[in-house]
Amino acid sequence: MGGHRPALAGSHFSFKVIPREVLEKRAVEQGDIQFFELGALGLEPIVDGQRLTVTLTDLIVRQDDIPAEVRGSISHWSQMLDYWAIDWDFQDDTFHNQWQSYRTRKDPKLVLSASHTYEEPGDYRVMVKAIDILGNDTTKVVEVTVA
Repeated sequence: MGGHRPALAGSHFSFKVIPREVLEKRAVEQGDIQFFELGALGLEPIVDGQRLTVTLTDLIVRQDDIPAEVRGSISHWSQMLDYWAIDWDFQDDTFHNQWQSYRTRKDPKLVLSASHTYEEPGDYRVMVKAIDILGNDTTKVVEVTVA
């Protein structure tokens, strides 16, 4: 069996977000359901003593999922981001929104860095949750040690 190839060789996979509307029969019949690939979030955590600063460095959203009329007006990755939040001490259960930045019509600018000072030194898991302009949720967890 030296020439046997695994069944998955040459296969390509991508993760898709399944919209809630898929449970609505009428929406499915009308073709209103779209499946979007999951995005990827770039973060830069910087520890200074017991202070942690998290900076968003990138949000990757599949360009084909963004409507052409919107895609042409995007000049920086941050324009694809609508909202982001941080759980400074994620415990592998429920996300606790302890800090957030979001756009409003009055103030469309989004803050891309946030800081937090921990009361105790130690190891912490930090979860960042981002919502893109399509309404898709992307999360990333980083582990940090504060002194």
